[in-house]
Amino acid sequence: MTSASLPIPGPAPSGSFSSSSFGAGRGLSAWSLIRPAVGRLSLAVLAGVGAAGAAVALTACSAWLISRAALHPPVLHLMVAIVAVRACGLSRGVLRYLERLIGHDAAFKILTDVRVRLYTRLERLAPAGLADFRRADLARRLASDVDAVLDLVTRVFLPYAVAGVVGLASVLVVGALVPVAGLVLALALLVVGVGVPVMQRASAHRADGRLAPLRAELSTGVVDLLHGLPDLTAYGATRARLDRLAEVDTRLTETSRRSAATAGLGAAVTALSTGAAVLAGLTAGAVAVRSGSLTGELLALVVLTPLAVFEIAAPLPVAAQRWATARVSLQRLTELWQTPDPITDHPQAPESRADPRGDFGFDSHPDSPRARAGHVPEMRIDGVTAGWVAGRTALRDLDLVLPAGGRVALVGPSGSGKSTVAALLVRFLDPRDGRVTMDGRDLREIPADEVRRVVGYLPEDSYLFDTTIGDNLRIGRAGAGDSELHEALRQARLLDWVRTLPDGLGTLVGEHGMALSGGQRRRLALARLLLGNARVLIFDEPTEHLDDETAAALTHDLLDAAGDRTVLLITHRTDLTGLSVTRMPFGSSQR
Repeated sequence: MTSASLPIPGPAPSGSFSSSSFGAGRGLSAWSLIRPAVGRLSLAVLAGVGAAGAAVALTACSAWLISRAALHPPVLHLMVAIVAVRACGLSRGVLRYLERLIGHDAAFKILTDVRVRLYTRLERLAPAGLADFRRADLARRLASDVDAVLDLVTRVFLPYAVAGVVGLASVLVVGALVPVAGLVLALALLVVGVGVPVMQRASAHRADGRLAPLRAELSTGVVDLLHGLPDLTAYGATRARLDRLAEVDTRLTETSRRSAATAGLGAAVTALSTGAAVLAGLTAGAVAVRSGSLTGELLALVVLTPLAVFEIAAPLPVAAQRWATARVSLQRLTELWQTPDPITDHPQAPESRADPRGDFGFDSHPDSPRARAGHVPEMRIDGVTAGWVAGRTALRDLDLVLPAGGRVALVGPSGSGKSTVAALLVRFLDPRDGRVTMDGRDLREIPADEVRRVVGYLPEDSYLFDTTIGDNLRIGRAGAGDSELHEALRQARLLDWVRTLPDGLGTLVGEHGMALSGGQRRRLALARLLLGNARVLIFDEPTEHLDDETAAALTHDLLDAAGDRTVLLITHRTDLTGLSVTRMPFGSSQR
């Protein structure tokens, strides 16, 4: 059985943010990510401002205290400053901890919700909607690109918000004492917070924006190399593929080097700006002390405060670089959000409420098929034109009837659109023209997960997970008991073999089921399908790569295990008995 699809947008999981906050179907933006957690992030900013303010105040108070103590005043004159230094030192650590705690809590909640929504979106799109995406590239989007959301909150938004508030307050304090020093400090902060990022963007030539696509390209190439290594070795093409990967790696390394050089340039400008602010404070403050408008004790405050402020502002150029990378990652995630749905449920389609054992919830609808468990429906394809990718047609004007309880073989050469027929019947795909019906009702009026409880699909490359036989079977029906698993295995003619295994249902099948033979993998996938109790069974090339004797035996077992259910056997073989053969019309597929 295929897994059920969940619509988007939908109710948010408990404790998560609303899906509408992320613009499901419209894409992602920085504000749409931050908005659901604006309360937590506001607390994190307040804590960060308090911590950074305490650090600046600690430097300022210490400078005044040391300068004042050098004059040997009565100790009572220093008590307020002493208490302030202690308070700032203690509060800085506590507030910094709170900022990290609250900020990361908000970031991880946003990250979790984005991942959940993205997985749900992928489930909605798969497989037809993902035809234009490479698997390794998808994995990269789900890992690195989603992690960029965490950087966006903790390493871009929070540093800029804290530096902006504390920098403004520091400029006002220093400017109140020495206006020229305050003006220079403000200009230096603008250079670090705005000018350096602009300079980095110009000098990097969009290097940061190219990092994510290049990393995805390298990941895709490595995965292709590993999967195709036997064929590449057999044809002597390994060196060419390695050279291609080396070329991508060289471009990635050069882009990373350019990005690092830009970051170094930003650090140099930041250091120069810090020195300029300190020198301006020292010069203007000395003039003010000489004129009598500033006391000598406050001169130390004017000179040393910029040092503390620039410790807070120094991460801003790096934050700007991370924003450039995160923005590209958000664009790559947006591509998934904006990919058109391959299926569209009718607005009046009832909600799913089916019992997975076979009492199909949609049967209670007044216009639906008859409501009784075990009912085998008639399936029809009437004048259907369909395709997986925009601009390409896989089927044109196809008619097909699957009578209730019938045995139909769909025969045709590779590329004729046979698998597209299966995708239409199981609602991985909706037709562009024509319609697909179940007992006369258009499948678009039935929720996709309900259709898949009635129509079971055994694809040519059924996936077996790297776990036990029992766990692989329970994907077909979660919570099934051992006796039910044994019955499904018996129908698939695997029970005797499983009983000979020392661990029985607990036997590991290996990655992709590599611990099993080809025939055993297909029979195990068949048992999983039968466990789901679907009433219409579609077998896509079940005998591919099997010898004639094994293929004939497997076909016989498939039909025997199906019982009174409808069977559609998709194959290119012609030696078929006991089935009504329908041949795909020549030229129906235009790829």
